[in-house]
Amino acid sequence: MLSTSATGFRGTPLSAAGKFNPLLDLVLRVGDLLIFVLGGVLAFEARFGHLEMGADYVHTISRGVLFALIVLNGSSLYRRWRSRAVTAETSKLLTLWLLMFCLMAVFALATRDGQQTSRLWWANWLALSVGGALLLRMGVRAVARWLSAQRTDTRSSVVVGANPEAQRLVDAIQRDDACGIEVRGWFATHSDRSELTGAPMLGLIDNLAGYVESRNVDLVWLALPMRDQTRISYALSQLKHSTADVKLVPDLFGLHLLNHSVEELLGLPVITLQQTPLQGAARLVKAIEDRVLALMILGLISPLMLVIAIAVKLSSPGPVFYRQERVSWNNKRFWMYKFRSMPVDVEQKTGAVWAKAGESRATRVGAFLRKTSFDELPQFVNVLLGDMSIVGPRPERPMFVEQFKHQIPDYMKKHMVKAGITGWAQVNGWRGSTDLAKRVECDIHYIQNWSLRFDLQIIGLTLLKGFINKNAY
Repeated sequence: MLSTSATGFRGTPLSAAGKFNPLLDLVLRVGDLLIFVLGGVLAFEARFGHLEMGADYVHTISRGVLFALIVLNGSSLYRRWRSRAVTAETSKLLTLWLLMFCLMAVFALATRDGQQTSRLWWANWLALSVGGALLLRMGVRAVARWLSAQRTDTRSSVVVGANPEAQRLVDAIQRDDACGIEVRGWFATHSDRSELTGAPMLGLIDNLAGYVESRNVDLVWLALPMRDQTRISYALSQLKHSTADVKLVPDLFGLHLLNHSVEELLGLPVITLQQTPLQGAARLVKAIEDRVLALMILGLISPLMLVIAIAVKLSSPGPVFYRQERVSWNNKRFWMYKFRSMPVDVEQKTGAVWAKAGESRATRVGAFLRKTSFDELPQFVNVLLGDMSIVGPRPERPMFVEQFKHQIPDYMKKHMVKAGITGWAQVNGWRGSTDLAKRVECDIHYIQNWSLRFDLQIIGLTLLKGFINKNAY
């Protein structure tokens, strides 16, 4: 039977399914809950010097276990963890733990239950439980590597065909001692575009069945072009008497894919070739991140915004704020707010103009605001309204979108997430009148690699590099 799993797809890692996997999975699931509770207890002892916990603390920890069960078990944290990179595992763990504590804090504020608990205790609890969960994973992975080295929890596999996806598969298996898979070699076909390195060639595809059956191979990877249905069918017919698992490693050469994955829909295997990364829990995490950070930032910059508002009002007649129609997620239009930097009737004379070096339409105050990017500060209100994110591709005016989508390849893919105040393109210097293709390239890189950690990295780089940029007009 052909599995719906595939490697080389984002979000669809290898699966070892060794006989010790269920036990190790159980250790992780139970261990996380125990560490979560123990972290709260140890944090209390560290904060107060004793373990005589009051009712507020007991209720908060007990309620936290329910949140942990919902958030952790509702995620993919425990699925195929053996083949997930350590960095990806750490990032996923931190994201889920932060989400868990944010939800607990929001619930405490909404119900006024547990508001008397110490904030320092909360911080210690988060740090101790996250640290404990990471240590648990280090230990479990060490056990998994030991079992793999002893050949007590390893599955044998062979590859049929050779293409870049198959090479990445072989390389990934050989890099990860804990994945529990051994590649014994590969079989050649007439559609191969290369040869595999790191594994011996075992012959032609005609010899596949004999080898798999005589050597008790556990897993067969079909690295064949998706269009080559004849050869895929032939390989499956070769394996009709075999009990080995069969997984397809599709050759997607030449396709420009964005967040591609394999999933099951209504019982049918479906290959997603393009989708927004903000699905399910990721969308919730992004929304919480935006609202929480926007509220904090607006609280900090409100005095500065008041000073800017007064300066704009005194600089020229007209309103303090200026709104402009822009395009965001799924091509939805919204009104983006800025501090007014030009006279009110300037575009009646010039029409919509792309900002560039030598810009002379701005007022003296407006020129300073543009140079420092302070004119963008009201967009944190757009974030609270849900029109924008703090991090994302910069939004454009509808008439420019219509123009650029015919000139720049993949331009419209930047609208697969919400527009942002800052982004990967901006922190890399691609803003203002710079190479638009490079900006779109950076935007697509951001969408392809989105994570909470990546967002925080971009925010940190924005603060580190400052708001003044030579390309800001």
